Amino acid sequence: MPCAMTQTEEETDCQASGHTMRVSFSGISVVVPVYNSAESLPPLADRLQAVLTALATPYEIILVNDGSADASWSTIESLSKAHADIIGMNLLRNFGQHNALLCGIRRARFDKTITIDDDLQHAPEDIPRLLQTLEAGYDVVYGSPEREKHGLLRDMASRITKLVLQKSMGTETARQISAFRAIRTHIRESFSSYNNAFVSIDVLLTWGTRRFTAIRVHHAERAMGQSNYTVGKLVVHALNMITGFSTLPLQLASLTGFAFTLFGVFALIFVLVRYMMAGGVVPGFAFLASVIIIFSGAQLFALGIMGEYIARIHSGITKRPMYVVSQTTDEVKA
Repeated sequence: MPCAMTQTEEETDCQASGHTMRVSFSGISVVVPVYNSAESLPPLADRLQAVLTALATPYEIILVNDGSADASWSTIESLSKAHADIIGMNLLRNFGQHNALLCGIRRARFDKTITIDDDLQHAPEDIPRLLQTLEAGYDVVYGSPEREKHGLLRDMASRITKLVLQKSMGTETARQISAFRAIRTHIRESFSSYNNAFVSIDVLLTWGTRRFTAIRVHHAERAMGQSNYTVGKLVVHALNMITGFSTLPLQLASLTGFAFTLFGVFALIFVLVRYMMAGGVVPGFAFLASVIIIFSGAQLFALGIMGEYIARIHSGITKRPMYVVSQTTDEVKA
């Protein structure tokens, strides 16, 4: 149930679980990355407006169309024409969810920013709870699902991604991240100069704060359409995060090389001891072939990791854009 909201001089009383907390809001920006969600946008906008209006504070809803192939952009244009507080941004092509989020966060005008998916699995009615927790002294609050409603493989891939993100972020809260967040907008200043095609909003947020927390929220079944985040995309996202924001793979490659060097030294000692004691060498082609294969595999593994980092250096040198906005509904309104 959402908190009951009343306002006096831009202050709001939020009653939840029998407790009352007085919170001050000077404005709320809601950023929604949109991809092939023309059907879910109208009900999502209605529910967001109902919640935000009850907070009795200025607000804006920023819908960032990430190169959708359906009628999402025309739906956004219609919603923007009908509601002055809805702003649409149309990206030139599909850049990815986190890139679209970054675009919307940089466009936000108010001091609190909410990010929420376009599929109605997160309840807009939980926004007051996120904001209440944010006012308890945190900079980022995640709405962590009580129980995720995805398939088995998708759930497993999501858990692996969160483990990778925990290594990249260096915080325990990384295990509870979700696309449903409340953040203090000024945190974006810590990554205002970031300019790389590989984007992870959650890692970028750690550049400006360590005051993270999470609360449990309801996570509904997907009402319409299919998830655009497949297992393969989650795996690629995890690899992008750990190679784009961490040196852990390079350290792993170094440790692997060190381990196999030790293995080679012990193998050499074994051969020399056997030769001195038995007067012969270690027989068998299989042993030699196995050692060569193991060492070759380790070398290719290390080269592959270095290749990933070189690819990111190449991407940075070529200055591939994070996103390109082709049109906004502000232009239409003007």
